[in-house]
Amino acid sequence: MSNSSSIRHFLLLALADTRQLQLLHFCLLLGISLAALLGNGLIISAVACGHHLHTPMFFFLLNLALADLGSISTTVPKAMHNSLWDTSIISYSGCAAQLFFFMFFLGAEYFLLTVMCYDRYVSICKPLHYGTLLDSRACAHMAAAAWASAFLYALLHTANTFSLPLCHGNALGQFFCEIPQILRLSCSKSYLRELGLLAVSGCLVFGCFVFIVFSYVQIFWAVLRIPSEQGRHKAFSTCLPHLAVVSLFISTGTISHLKPFSISSPFLDLALSVLYSMVPPTLNPLIYSLRNQELKAAVRRLMTGCFQKH
Repeated sequence: MSNSSSIRHFLLLALADTRQLQLLHFCLLLGISLAALLGNGLIISAVACGHHLHTPMFFFLLNLALADLGSISTTVPKAMHNSLWDTSIISYSGCAAQLFFFMFFLGAEYFLLTVMCYDRYVSICKPLHYGTLLDSRACAHMAAAAWASAFLYALLHTANTFSLPLCHGNALGQFFCEIPQILRLSCSKSYLRELGLLAVSGCLVFGCFVFIVFSYVQIFWAVLRIPSEQGRHKAFSTCLPHLAVVSLFISTGTISHLKPFSISSPFLDLALSVLYSMVPPTLNPLIYSLRNQELKAAVRRLMTGCFQKH
Protein backbone atom coordinates (compact mmCIF):
# COMPACT_ATOMS: atom_id res chain seq x y z
CA MET A 1 0.00 0.00 0.00
CA SER A 2 1.26 3.46 -0.83
CA ASN A 3 -0.13 6.91 -0.27
CA SER A 4 -0.12 9.99 -2.50
CA SER A 5 2.83 11.55 -0.66
CA SER A 6 5.08 8.71 -1.81
CA ILE A 7 3.97 8.80 -5.46
CA ARG A 8 6.41 10.69 -7.68
CA HIS A 9 4.98 9.67 -11.03
CA PHE A 10 2.09 7.88 -12.71
CA LEU A 11 2.17 5.18 -15.39
CA LEU A 12 -0.05 6.01 -18.37
CA LEU A 13 -1.68 3.39 -20.56
CA ALA A 14 0.50 2.44 -23.53
CA LEU A 15 -1.22 2.90 -26.89
CA ALA A 16 0.52 -0.20 -28.30
CA ASP A 17 2.79 -3.06 -27.24
CA THR A 18 5.01 -3.43 -30.30
CA ARG A 19 7.51 -0.88 -31.54
CA GLN A 20 6.01 -0.77 -35.04
CA LEU A 21 2.54 0.04 -33.70
CA GLN A 22 3.98 2.67 -31.36
CA LEU A 23 5.58 4.45 -34.31
CA LEU A 24 2.36 4.12 -36.29
CA HIS A 25 0.42 5.69 -33.42
CA PHE A 26 2.99 8.48 -33.26
CA CYS A 27 2.42 9.25 -36.94
CA LEU A 28 -1.37 9.15 -36.52
CA LEU A 29 -1.24 11.47 -33.50
CA LEU A 30 1.09 13.80 -35.38
CA GLY A 31 -1.36 13.94 -38.29
CA ILE A 32 -4.31 14.62 -35.97
CA SER A 33 -2.48 17.36 -34.08
CA LEU A 34 -1.30 19.03 -37.31
CA ALA A 35 -4.84 18.91 -38.72
CA ALA A 36 -6.25 20.48 -35.55
CA LEU A 37 -3.48 23.08 -35.48
CA LEU A 38 -4.00 23.99 -39.12
CA GLY A 39 -7.80 24.13 -38.98
CA ASN A 40 -8.11 26.08 -35.75
CA GLY A 41 -5.12 28.27 -36.61
CA LEU A 42 -6.71 29.26 -39.92
CA ILE A 43 -9.99 30.16 -38.18
CA ILE A 44 -8.19 32.26 -35.56
CA SER A 45 -6.12 34.04 -38.20
CA ALA A 46 -9.06 34.60 -40.57
CA VAL A 47 -11.29 36.05 -37.84
CA ALA A 48 -8.51 38.18 -36.35
CA CYS A 49 -7.41 39.59 -39.73
CA GLY A 50 -10.82 39.89 -41.42
CA HIS A 51 -12.48 43.07 -40.17
CA HIS A 52 -15.80 42.06 -41.71
CA LEU A 53 -15.76 39.00 -39.43
CA HIS A 54 -15.61 41.08 -36.26
CA THR A 55 -19.13 40.06 -35.26
CA PRO A 56 -20.37 38.24 -32.13
CA MET A 57 -20.71 34.88 -33.93
CA PHE A 58 -17.13 34.90 -35.22
CA PHE A 59 -15.78 36.34 -31.95
CA PHE A 60 -17.15 33.33 -30.08
CA LEU A 61 -15.91 31.03 -32.86
CA LEU A 62 -12.40 32.43 -32.36
CA ASN A 63 -12.65 31.66 -28.64
CA LEU A 64 -13.89 28.15 -29.44
CA ALA A 65 -10.90 27.59 -31.75
CA LEU A 66 -8.55 28.68 -28.95
CA ALA A 67 -10.22 26.20 -26.58
CA ASP A 68 -9.91 23.43 -29.18
CA LEU A 69 -6.21 24.15 -29.68
CA GLY A 70 -5.61 24.14 -25.95
CA SER A 71 -7.56 20.93 -25.44
CA ILE A 72 -5.70 18.86 -28.01
CA SER A 73 -2.33 20.41 -27.06
CA THR A 74 -2.80 19.18 -23.49
CA THR A 75 -3.05 15.45 -24.21
CA VAL A 76 -1.59 14.68 -27.64
CA PRO A 77 2.04 15.90 -27.23
CA LYS A 78 2.60 13.68 -24.18
CA ALA A 79 1.02 10.70 -25.94
CA MET A 80 3.27 11.34 -28.96
CA HIS A 81 6.33 11.56 -26.69
CA ASN A 82 5.45 8.28 -24.97
CA SER A 83 4.87 6.49 -28.29
CA LEU A 84 8.11 7.78 -29.82
CA TRP A 85 10.34 7.07 -26.83
CA ASP A 86 8.59 3.88 -25.66
CA THR A 87 7.74 5.18 -22.20
CA SER A 88 4.59 5.63 -20.14
CA ILE A 89 5.77 7.80 -17.25
CA ILE A 90 4.29 11.17 -16.35
CA SER A 91 5.36 13.06 -13.22
CA TYR A 92 2.94 13.71 -10.37
CA SER A 93 3.00 17.46 -11.01
CA GLY A 94 2.80 16.88 -14.77
CA CYS A 95 -0.29 14.73 -14.29
CA ALA A 96 -1.90 17.41 -12.13
CA ALA A 97 -1.11 20.09 -14.73
CA GLN A 98 -2.43 17.93 -17.57
CA LEU A 99 -5.66 17.22 -15.69
CA PHE A 100 -6.15 20.90 -14.86
CA PHE A 101 -5.60 22.19 -18.40
CA PHE A 102 -7.65 19.42 -20.00
CA MET A 103 -10.59 20.16 -17.68
CA PHE A 104 -10.08 23.89 -18.20
CA PHE A 105 -10.19 23.80 -22.01
CA LEU A 106 -12.94 21.17 -22.08
CA GLY A 107 -15.07 23.25 -19.70
CA ALA A 108 -14.35 26.42 -21.67
CA GLU A 109 -15.46 24.72 -24.89
CA TYR A 110 -18.74 23.58 -23.36
CA PHE A 111 -19.52 26.97 -21.82
CA LEU A 112 -18.60 28.73 -25.06
CA LEU A 113 -20.90 26.43 -27.03
CA THR A 114 -23.68 27.40 -24.60
CA VAL A 115 -22.96 31.10 -25.12
CA MET A 116 -22.86 30.59 -28.90
CA CYS A 117 -26.30 28.99 -28.65
CA TYR A 118 -27.57 32.18 -27.02
CA ASP A 119 -26.00 34.16 -29.89
CA ARG A 120 -27.91 32.08 -32.44
CA TYR A 121 -31.12 32.40 -30.40
CA VAL A 122 -30.95 36.20 -30.26
CA SER A 123 -29.94 36.41 -33.94
CA ILE A 124 -32.98 34.46 -35.16
CA CYS A 125 -35.64 34.97 -32.47
CA LYS A 126 -34.86 38.59 -31.53
CA PRO A 127 -33.05 40.08 -34.55
CA LEU A 128 -34.13 43.66 -33.81
CA HIS A 129 -32.44 43.49 -30.39
CA TYR A 130 -29.30 41.72 -31.62
CA GLY A 131 -27.08 44.81 -31.59
CA THR A 132 -28.27 45.76 -28.11
CA LEU A 133 -28.13 42.36 -26.42
CA LEU A 134 -24.86 41.32 -28.02
CA ASP A 135 -22.74 44.46 -28.29
CA SER A 136 -18.97 44.24 -27.95
CA ARG A 137 -19.03 44.68 -24.17
CA ALA A 138 -21.67 42.00 -23.66
CA CYS A 139 -19.73 39.57 -25.86
CA ALA A 140 -16.51 40.22 -23.95
CA HIS A 141 -18.30 39.70 -20.63
CA MET A 142 -19.88 36.42 -21.77
CA ALA A 143 -16.59 35.08 -23.14
CA ALA A 144 -14.78 36.11 -19.94
CA ALA A 145 -17.48 34.42 -17.85
CA ALA A 146 -17.08 31.20 -19.87
CA TRP A 147 -13.29 31.14 -19.42
CA ALA A 148 -13.50 32.12 -15.73
CA SER A 149 -16.12 29.44 -15.02
CA ALA A 150 -13.96 26.85 -16.76
CA PHE A 151 -10.92 27.95 -14.73
CA LEU A 152 -12.82 27.62 -11.45
CA TYR A 153 -14.31 24.29 -12.57
CA ALA A 154 -10.88 22.87 -13.42
CA LEU A 155 -9.22 24.28 -10.31
CA LEU A 156 -11.80 22.77 -7.93
CA HIS A 157 -11.64 19.34 -9.57
CA THR A 158 -7.84 19.26 -9.78
CA ALA A 159 -7.28 20.44 -6.20
CA ASN A 160 -9.88 18.02 -4.86
CA THR A 161 -8.70 15.03 -6.90
CA PHE A 162 -5.04 15.42 -5.98
CA SER A 163 -5.84 15.94 -2.30
CA LEU A 164 -7.18 12.39 -2.10
CA PRO A 165 -4.93 9.70 -0.57
CA LEU A 166 -3.93 7.20 -3.25
CA CYS A 167 -3.51 3.64 -1.99
CA HIS A 168 -3.80 1.45 -5.08
CA GLY A 169 -0.57 2.03 -6.95
CA ASN A 170 0.15 4.55 -9.68
CA ALA A 171 -0.96 2.87 -12.93
CA LEU A 172 -3.66 4.76 -14.85
CA GLY A 173 -5.83 2.92 -17.36
CA GLN A 174 -5.78 5.86 -19.76
CA PHE A 175 -3.21 7.51 -22.07
CA PHE A 176 -3.69 10.84 -20.29
CA CYS A 177 -4.60 11.90 -16.74
CA GLU A 178 -8.33 12.07 -16.10
CA ILE A 179 -10.40 12.09 -12.94
CA PRO A 180 -12.08 8.63 -13.11
CA GLN A 181 -8.73 6.89 -13.48
CA ILE A 182 -7.21 8.71 -10.49
CA LEU A 183 -10.31 7.99 -8.39
CA ARG A 184 -9.73 4.29 -8.96
CA LEU A 185 -6.40 4.63 -7.17
CA SER A 186 -7.89 6.36 -4.13
CA CYS A 187 -8.49 4.72 -0.76
CA SER A 188 -11.89 3.33 0.21
CA LYS A 189 -14.55 6.03 0.74
CA SER A 190 -12.02 8.83 0.28
CA TYR A 191 -13.39 9.54 -3.19
CA LEU A 192 -16.93 10.42 -2.03
CA ARG A 193 -16.05 14.13 -1.85
CA GLU A 194 -14.93 14.15 -5.48
CA LEU A 195 -18.02 12.19 -6.50
CA GLY A 196 -20.14 14.87 -4.81
CA LEU A 197 -18.27 17.56 -6.75
CA LEU A 198 -18.80 15.57 -9.95
CA ALA A 199 -22.52 15.40 -9.17
CA VAL A 200 -22.68 19.19 -8.76
CA SER A 201 -20.75 19.57 -12.02
CA GLY A 202 -23.16 17.17 -13.68
CA CYS A 203 -26.06 19.40 -12.64
CA LEU A 204 -24.28 22.42 -14.13
CA VAL A 205 -23.55 20.57 -17.37
CA PHE A 206 -27.13 19.32 -17.53
CA GLY A 207 -28.41 22.87 -16.94
CA CYS A 208 -26.39 24.12 -19.91
CA PHE A 209 -27.69 21.21 -21.98
CA VAL A 210 -31.31 22.05 -21.10
CA PHE A 211 -30.65 25.69 -22.06
CA ILE A 212 -29.24 24.58 -25.43
CA VAL A 213 -32.19 22.28 -26.14
CA PHE A 214 -34.75 24.92 -25.09
CA SER A 215 -33.02 27.56 -27.23
CA TYR A 216 -33.02 25.35 -30.30
CA VAL A 217 -36.70 24.52 -29.85
CA GLN A 218 -37.37 28.28 -29.94
CA ILE A 219 -34.98 28.73 -32.90
CA PHE A 220 -36.58 25.99 -35.02
CA TRP A 221 -40.07 27.28 -34.20
CA ALA A 222 -39.02 30.78 -35.31
CA VAL A 223 -37.34 29.49 -38.49
CA LEU A 224 -40.38 27.46 -39.54
CA ARG A 225 -42.49 30.63 -39.34
CA ILE A 226 -40.25 32.48 -41.83
CA PRO A 227 -42.38 32.84 -44.98
CA SER A 228 -39.67 32.60 -47.64
CA GLU A 229 -37.79 29.38 -48.34
CA GLN A 230 -34.57 31.35 -48.91
CA GLY A 231 -34.92 32.97 -45.49
CA ARG A 232 -35.45 29.60 -43.82
CA HIS A 233 -32.43 28.15 -45.60
CA LYS A 234 -30.22 31.07 -44.56
CA ALA A 235 -31.35 30.80 -40.93
CA PHE A 236 -30.75 27.05 -40.86
CA SER A 237 -27.31 27.44 -42.45
CA THR A 238 -26.18 29.67 -39.58
CA CYS A 239 -27.43 27.22 -36.94
CA LEU A 240 -26.52 23.82 -38.36
CA PRO A 241 -22.72 24.11 -37.86
CA HIS A 242 -23.17 25.06 -34.21
CA LEU A 243 -25.75 22.31 -33.69
CA ALA A 244 -23.42 19.76 -35.31
CA VAL A 245 -20.48 20.83 -33.11
CA VAL A 246 -22.63 20.70 -29.96
CA SER A 247 -23.95 17.24 -30.91
CA LEU A 248 -20.43 15.95 -31.60
CA PHE A 249 -19.08 17.34 -28.32
CA ILE A 250 -21.92 16.10 -26.11
CA SER A 251 -22.34 12.69 -27.78
CA THR A 252 -18.65 11.75 -27.62
CA GLY A 253 -18.33 12.86 -23.99
CA THR A 254 -21.57 11.13 -22.97
CA ILE A 255 -20.69 7.84 -24.65
CA SER A 256 -17.21 7.88 -23.08
CA HIS A 257 -18.32 8.56 -19.50
CA LEU A 258 -21.83 7.10 -19.26
CA LYS A 259 -21.41 3.80 -21.09
CA PRO A 260 -22.54 0.68 -19.16
CA PHE A 261 -19.77 -0.82 -17.05
CA SER A 262 -20.64 -4.28 -18.41
CA ILE A 263 -19.35 -3.39 -21.88
CA SER A 264 -16.20 -1.73 -20.60
CA SER A 265 -12.86 -3.00 -21.90
CA PRO A 266 -9.36 -1.48 -22.17
CA PHE A 267 -9.57 -1.24 -25.97
CA LEU A 268 -13.08 0.27 -25.93
CA ASP A 269 -12.15 2.75 -23.19
CA LEU A 270 -9.09 3.80 -25.17
CA ALA A 271 -11.05 4.19 -28.41
CA LEU A 272 -13.77 6.27 -26.73
CA SER A 273 -11.21 8.48 -24.97
CA VAL A 274 -9.56 9.20 -28.32
CA LEU A 275 -13.03 9.93 -29.71
CA TYR A 276 -13.96 12.60 -27.17
CA SER A 277 -10.52 14.13 -26.61
CA MET A 278 -9.25 14.37 -30.21
CA VAL A 279 -12.14 14.20 -32.68
CA PRO A 280 -14.11 17.39 -31.73
CA PRO A 281 -11.06 19.76 -31.75
CA THR A 282 -10.03 18.35 -35.14
CA LEU A 283 -13.45 18.33 -36.83
CA ASN A 284 -14.90 21.58 -35.43
CA PRO A 285 -13.01 23.86 -37.88
CA LEU A 286 -14.07 21.64 -40.80
CA ILE A 287 -17.73 21.67 -39.73
CA TYR A 288 -17.83 25.46 -39.43
CA SER A 289 -15.88 26.18 -42.60
CA LEU A 290 -17.95 23.84 -44.77
CA ARG A 291 -21.23 25.61 -44.03
CA ASN A 292 -20.14 29.23 -43.64
CA GLN A 293 -19.44 31.01 -46.90
CA GLU A 294 -18.00 34.12 -45.21
CA LEU A 295 -15.51 32.06 -43.25
CA LYS A 296 -14.51 30.01 -46.30
CA ALA A 297 -13.91 33.19 -48.29
CA ALA A 298 -11.83 34.71 -45.46
CA VAL A 299 -9.70 31.56 -45.13
CA ARG A 300 -9.24 31.47 -48.90
CA ARG A 301 -8.10 35.10 -48.97
CA LEU A 302 -5.75 34.44 -46.04
CA MET A 303 -4.14 31.43 -47.72
CA THR A 304 -3.93 33.22 -51.09
CA GLY A 305 -2.19 36.17 -49.42
CA CYS A 306 0.30 33.86 -47.71
CA PHE A 307 1.13 32.09 -50.98
CA GLN A 308 1.53 35.37 -52.84
CA LYS A 309 4.02 36.63 -50.24
CA HIS A 310 6.13 33.53 -50.77
